[in-house]
Amino acid sequence: MIGITAKLNVKPEMTEQFESVFLDLMDAVKANEPGCLMYQLCKDEEGDYYVLELYENEAALAAHGQSEHFKASGAGFKGVMGGPPEIKRMPAVTR
Repeated sequence: MIGITAKLNVKPEMTEQFESVFLDLMDAVKANEPGCLMYQLCKDEEGDYYVLELYENEAALAAHGQSEHFKASGAGFKGVMGGPPEIKRMPAVTR
C-alpha cells in the first residue's frame, strides 16, 4: 500500500470555491476508484488543507492520476491555489 499526504496551498479568499471543487473530486474518487482506500480532505486549526490518500498499489495510484475526474478537476482549481501542493509519499506499514 502507498500512503500520500498533501498539503494544499489554497488562497485564503478562495476556500469556499476550493472546498466545493475538492469535495466533488473526492466523491468521484470514492465512487470510481476501487484501488483508492482513502481520499479524505482535512483542515487544521490554522486553516491549512491536507488530503490523506491510501492506495492498494502502484497501479491504483497511477489510475488515480490518469482518471478523467482527476484531470477534469484541474479547471476548477485554476486561480484557487496559492502555490503547488506539498506532497509526501510513504509506504504503508502493514502485516
